[in-house]
Amino acid sequence: MRIFTASLATETNTFSPVPTDLASFKAAFYAGPGEHPDTPTLCSSPVPILRRRGLAEDFTVIEGTSCWAEPAGLIQRQTYESLRDTILGELEAALPVNGVVLGLHGAMVAQGYDDPEGDFLSRVRALVGPDVLVAAEFDPHSHLTALRVSKLDLLAAFLEFPHTDFEERGEHVVDLALRALRGEIRPVVSTFDCRMITIYPTSREPMRSFVDRLKAMEGQDGILSISVIHGFMAGDVPDMGTRIVVVTDDKREAGDALAERLGRELYAMRRDTAMPMLATEPGLDRAIALRAAGATKPVVIADVWDNPGGGVAGDGTAILRRMIERGIGKVAVATIWDPVAVSFCHAAGEGAEILLRFGGKSSHHGGEPLDARVRVLRTEETGWQTFRNSRVTLGRTAVVRLLGTEIDVVLITSRTQTYEPTIFSNLGVDFEAKDILLVKSTNHFHAGFAPVAAEILYVAAPTSYPTDPATTPYAKASHELWPRVPDPLGLDG
Repeated sequence: MRIFTASLATETNTFSPVPTDLASFKAAFYAGPGEHPDTPTLCSSPVPILRRRGLAEDFTVIEGTSCWAEPAGLIQRQTYESLRDTILGELEAALPVNGVVLGLHGAMVAQGYDDPEGDFLSRVRALVGPDVLVAAEFDPHSHLTALRVSKLDLLAAFLEFPHTDFEERGEHVVDLALRALRGEIRPVVSTFDCRMITIYPTSREPMRSFVDRLKAMEGQDGILSISVIHGFMAGDVPDMGTRIVVVTDDKREAGDALAERLGRELYAMRRDTAMPMLATEPGLDRAIALRAAGATKPVVIADVWDNPGGGVAGDGTAILRRMIERGIGKVAVATIWDPVAVSFCHAAGEGAEILLRFGGKSSHHGGEPLDARVRVLRTEETGWQTFRNSRVTLGRTAVVRLLGTEIDVVLITSRTQTYEPTIFSNLGVDFEAKDILLVKSTNHFHAGFAPVAAEILYVAAPTSYPTDPATTPYAKASHELWPRVPDPLGLDG
């Protein structure tokens, strides 16, 4: 048995001012054939999993290129086509194969391509023919198109948000693919369009219980897999929105019925799934009150919309500026993307005191740059943080302290959201001694920071992210989705 595996992934915010080119992929993660580390990235777990399973179970794995760019704006057309054609060339050289298992994200958009994954999968299918199994793992913050489904034999997405299960779901996809190749199952994919778009964190109810029920159903009554495609509201493409995916063992009608039933259940919860968000001033008021009341752990404030994981720059200054103006002094910030400021800090050296302008460079939406005298506490050529077993690069990094305060700011050159407290501890920042931790992330930080937080507050500050799908000026996405219309499925009676 011969299986080809590769990964091509990023998440595209079509409203973002930050373009994506080949350097963006190479700065984040790029591994040629056979070069993928044993630990996975968010969207490439099938590659090391298949490598391990092939050695243990005596089948041949041919590895193609795996690459990932941090979420940003449109992918340069030449970049997408070059990466696509590189992997297709590797697949063609590997033929004949029995199966193809891919790590994808599902929310890529390139210049001239609203559905790059659909284009890629169509070309894969054309190379291998109709009888070769093609499977893929997706991020749930993706766009599920009919073209993709028609070219795949099976698919599954992560179930958790934060995505703490990307390895487990990679194992899930690989296991189903191997079972199908061995003739043990005959997967059939069913989908349902929920006609809505919102946020579905599994770190809270009602999504926690909903996802737990989905997990319990897998493996029962011919149900092989269930996924929720959350959709990605910052991607203006025709198929933006929430979908349910059910994979059954040759039970098309049952799968279709279950996908619709689960989709309507999720739709009925649409007003309750998103986490409560505060404006900047009430959020800071709440954090100060918690510390004044005797909280012994830091309060974590999530700068929800200035999240590089959603494709924006991550250089917004709105919340930090108000902290400075209000005299809030014991704070650690992770992170602000500013390659120029980082280069100044490295040039000055550790211990130097300099006047530094940082943040607010990518657009006017996230606030003006901050000007402060700072002490350079730490410089690193390659900073990094963990996300479960994955190692996430920060690129060239600096930590500065604003003089006259205990505000420490992590400045980075490789954009990434904040995942775990190692983003502080790896750089010598004593985050446990702070009153407030300000992190740039929507919810992926939750699993790592919940154990060290007195409370987690979600704060919605200005950014270039389109935060309200009811009013976002979509040109391509359907306008017949909730919350743009009150009840597109007609379930409110």
